Amino acid sequence: MPFPVQFLPRPARWCSIDFACVRKPFGETSDLLTLAQLLFVAQQNPFSHYWHKITDRTFSGVYHANAFDLAMMIPYFLVLFTLAAYGLHRYALLYNYFVYRKNVPGPPPPVANWPKVTIQLPIFNERYVIERLVDAVSQFDYPRELLDIQVLDDSTDETCEVARTCVEHYAAQGLPIAYIHRSNRQGFKAGALENGLRTARGEFVTIFDADFIPQADFLRRTIPYFLNPNGGANIGMVQARWTYLNTDYSLLTRVETILLDGHFVIEHGGRSRRGTFFNFNGTAGVWRRAAIDAAGGWEHDTLTEDTDLSYRAQLKGWKFLYLPDIECASELPVDMNGFKAQQARWAKGLMQTAKKILPKVFRSDVPWHIKSEAFFHLTANISYPLMVLLSTMLLPAMIVRFYQGWFQMLVIDLPLFLASTCSISSFYLAAQKELRPKTWLNTFLYMPFVMATGIGLSVRNAQAVLEAIAGKKTEFARTPKYKIEGKSGTFATKKYKNKSGWMPYFEVALGLYFALAVVYAIRNENYATTPFLLLFVWGYLYTGFMSLSQSWFAHLRFGVNAPEMRPASTGAPGF
Repeated sequence: MPFPVQFLPRPARWCSIDFACVRKPFGETSDLLTLAQLLFVAQQNPFSHYWHKITDRTFSGVYHANAFDLAMMIPYFLVLFTLAAYGLHRYALLYNYFVYRKNVPGPPPPVANWPKVTIQLPIFNERYVIERLVDAVSQFDYPRELLDIQVLDDSTDETCEVARTCVEHYAAQGLPIAYIHRSNRQGFKAGALENGLRTARGEFVTIFDADFIPQADFLRRTIPYFLNPNGGANIGMVQARWTYLNTDYSLLTRVETILLDGHFVIEHGGRSRRGTFFNFNGTAGVWRRAAIDAAGGWEHDTLTEDTDLSYRAQLKGWKFLYLPDIECASELPVDMNGFKAQQARWAKGLMQTAKKILPKVFRSDVPWHIKSEAFFHLTANISYPLMVLLSTMLLPAMIVRFYQGWFQMLVIDLPLFLASTCSISSFYLAAQKELRPKTWLNTFLYMPFVMATGIGLSVRNAQAVLEAIAGKKTEFARTPKYKIEGKSGTFATKKYKNKSGWMPYFEVALGLYFALAVVYAIRNENYATTPFLLLFVWGYLYTGFMSLSQSWFAHLRFGVNAPEMRPASTGAPGF
């Protein structure tokens, strides 16, 4: 009879079994030794060791939380739960998008009598793109006698002369176009639009920012929805989908494309199909003039006057339509500082609109699901200061959680992280699959960069959100446009670049801080958290060094030292 296997004490680091004495009849010894060797190798496998480590309950119950641990873990979990709630909301948008896929407007009936339309082109220091925009509008196949085109110029540089000459050129060819210049920027873009409405003659008003190139049939495809006998009289605004002239220019513009596609496909699509409120994006849309007036007109107490007016109009009972099949090309920011300024402006403007509009939404008699969606829509950017707060707490929280046990981290922390992060990838991947069914799998390659860029933006956007909450007002300005199409062109020698300020240095410091967290995680065999930590490292270092390098290059080589600007209006959120 074989003797039982004898187990020796386990070394401190390895879960090992020593077969100290095994007596077998002659002839079976070699087989038993082979089995013992195989078991020994399996024991030493790092995966087996790691699995034992995270499931070992030997010291469970030994750890007891102290005051410091509680002071660290309570806000840590509050932040995680809040971020997870907004992550789950992304899944809700995906659900609405697919479940209510049939709730899309059908083709409108033919139009017998076309109405008069005012086209407003608000610009501010747009010397590189204004001629391209006016040329695109001049090619509209809408009856010219029914057009009323306004170039609303608040420029303070040579753009004034370029725009005036361009308007005179097309006016001489019979295009009904007028040049309206203001010597002051009161109300900024909202003030310019309101000033233009004083002389506007159109029943409908369409707006294009300077970096857009609408197609010739834009009005013929959008106006019929307002004239539809079946509910068209209640439509206050129609929004088209943005496309992009320079997606392939750089890694940054590819990331921007994925971010904006998520907004226009899933957010706008999910909200419009479900019947909840969504916003006009400041450009590439058509308003019924009566809806603007009924809502109280343009107001400039927020940095996203388009979202503000959208909610006020919908609270008055006007219906909005989103038409994703109607596209309007636009130019993406190509420099990191311009992109960060754009995202910060949207983040601050939406939070300002939340403070102004949400009390009215909650007091209204609209259904609960509209109120809920309005809350998540307008407050989504609160995730940025929470992300920065989580960044500062992550390393000490890792240390505390390490002593509390690995099992708790897998059961509690990991699901919350997944709810916060996996919803992001699902959200943007679904949008790409809808738009590009043949090539959407390529998006997987860009998802780490998308998530890392969103993390990198959190510092600048957190500042903007906190300014909005505190009621701090900042001057309105617009995103620099450089007339860059495709992969050609450069912005290095052109005006209007943004200064980086002190923020990139803080971003780089955070990136180095998370690099230390990665080292700590690896040394303590906390491999499950390493991919998340690397996203923080890459995100903060990428945005920080890109901002600094572009500013230094422009200043050293070209002597550019333009004042910091903020972008033009749009309701599209950031990350």
